[in-house]
Amino acid sequence: MIYTSDILFIFVQYINIDKNRYNSMKRSYIFLATGFEEIEALATADVLRRAGMEVTLVSIYKDRMVTGANGITVAADVVFDGVDYTDAGWLICPGGMPGAENLVRCEPLADLLKNHVAAGGRVAAICAAPAVVLSQLGILDGKTATCYPGFEPMLEKAGATATGHRVERDGNIITGNGPSSAIPFALAIAAATVGDAKAGEVADGMLV
Repeated sequence: MIYTSDILFIFVQYINIDKNRYNSMKRSYIFLATGFEEIEALATADVLRRAGMEVTLVSIYKDRMVTGANGITVAADVVFDGVDYTDAGWLICPGGMPGAENLVRCEPLADLLKNHVAAGGRVAAICAAPAVVLSQLGILDGKTATCYPGFEPMLEKAGATATGHRVERDGNIITGNGPSSAIPFALAIAAATVGDAKAGEVADGMLV
């Protein structure tokens, strides 16, 4: 015999599972600025979408067209001012120069990143961006992180521990060290969002 209390327990458990699924699948945003590293932005978007995540490419300008460090022009999904970031999942900064410098100079984005982290939100950055963007915004103080070789002094000056590893995760922050780490970086974000099993399934499908 099934009692009312049992039905209520099952219902509450279902609501909790659905809530966790919702929290893990909030829309994430990858920010593009002139001079961004194309493979780091596009491979990350590709892998995360394969994992079933909602991902939007955002131009920090009023124009959706953004040209990367290697001369490849990409049409972002939206422009920065056209998005409500209230319920954002991951905020992701690709590297590349001067892309990373252009990101940190964008005051609305800088404020968004700082406020997102302060509220317990998730951020990720790769290549030059952990040092040029996150460290200069005070986001990596006391954190373990990685970045493109040669930028480690910026991490350390900001109070971070630089490892030189391909990918690092410290709480709600994931960092990667460069273009060849774009796929492992994206898979780490996927694993932290949809779980190791799904990330592993995506990796296997890509022959990683």
